[in-house]
Amino acid sequence: MVTLRASHIVKPIELIPNKVIPLSDFDQLMPLTHTRTIYFYRPTSNELLKNPIHILHDSLSKALVTFYPLAGRLHWTNGGRVELHCNSMGALLLEAETEHKIDDFRDFCPTQILNLIPSADYTTTPIQEVPLLLVQLTKLSCGGISLGLAISHIVADGQSALRFVSEWKKIARGIISNDHVFLDRTILQTNQQDYQTIPTLKYADFYPLPLLIGQSDTLLEREKETTAIMLKVSKEQVEKLKKRAANNQRTFSRFEVVSAHLWKCISMARGIKPEQETVLYVHVDFRNRLKPPLPQNYFGNGVIAVPVNAIAGDIVSKSLGQISSKIREAMENVTDEYVRSYLVCMKNVQDVSSSRSFYTVGSSKGLFFGNPNLTITSWIGLPLNGADFGWGDEFFMGPGSMGYDGKVFIISSQSRDGSLVVSLRLQGEHMGAFEKYFYEEI
Repeated sequence: MVTLRASHIVKPIELIPNKVIPLSDFDQLMPLTHTRTIYFYRPTSNELLKNPIHILHDSLSKALVTFYPLAGRLHWTNGGRVELHCNSMGALLLEAETEHKIDDFRDFCPTQILNLIPSADYTTTPIQEVPLLLVQLTKLSCGGISLGLAISHIVADGQSALRFVSEWKKIARGIISNDHVFLDRTILQTNQQDYQTIPTLKYADFYPLPLLIGQSDTLLEREKETTAIMLKVSKEQVEKLKKRAANNQRTFSRFEVVSAHLWKCISMARGIKPEQETVLYVHVDFRNRLKPPLPQNYFGNGVIAVPVNAIAGDIVSKSLGQISSKIREAMENVTDEYVRSYLVCMKNVQDVSSSRSFYTVGSSKGLFFGNPNLTITSWIGLPLNGADFGWGDEFFMGPGSMGYDGKVFIISSQSRDGSLVVSLRLQGEHMGAFEKYFYEEI
């Protein structure tokens, strides 16, 4: 049980520009809900015995001067789109405590730590009243603490969110940073020239997703009971998958082979028909694929969800190398032309509501990536670790929620030894078979 002790609205300590920031179509297509992450800190420093909430409150008010979009609010416009009002309404900071110890959370599966991370209810709260940044500091009975973050995905993707955390922690420790944040999202707006020179992708290239054969909608699959797990994949197991996938002197990345292995095992566990269409969405960071590249300090969404289409029977029967090749080909297609063509395509969508997903289990709104499909997000290579706010680095950092059937994260292990952690949610009836196939096939 978690007990809430206090609630604070934290506003920028200085005056910030009061304006509306136009959002790109990549922002518009992100989930309306927040991305939730968790940090755990063991009681290894006397600093934890002091007042961490004061440190967080003071430093956050300073960090929001630079990252002032996080202190604003979203407002509806037309066609299911939103705009970002930078109005200094502030972030939400919660103080809580629990009788739980860090070790009680075992593998830190998201289903075990939900009460340690704040959440926003978009079904009952008007969108213009929902904070875009929510923070919860929870004191644990072992003397440790957890820091739960929820950041609007429309405002920031993982890369941008981690940049914010990195700057925030520096401020908390009194480190002066000369980094500047690039907030101008018009850099990703399309213009009339784009319509004339870029071959426009079709909406049907991305959506809607395939339905299970015999079903006319996703309602039945959305309502099925799901469960989430965290699986460890050792460096040796990763290397074994890479060796098996390699062909004709061609090697594949950790992400490619583990994603291929996951797609194969999940398709087998679901028991879907061989002729069933299935789509794997992989999230590709396009910052350095544009010409010119996006500024390194760009704050917003710089990822695109790329569909990899297949027939289930092929995924089950083909080699790991063939599936890995299919994933790589889809990712290599993300060029400057592809990204700008996608922007033009989505610009023509009259209502984007049905093209968003919601990080909410059982949600009837937006896209559904579950059975027979899945979506994989890579946190490999992201600067996940080292969130020292003055009391040392975190003991663990990971995702705080797994929103729906078919949602997968691949994360570098905290041990930094080349091993990985796979966090995913599947329908309960499929999980047992999936775990069996996952480890048997390595």
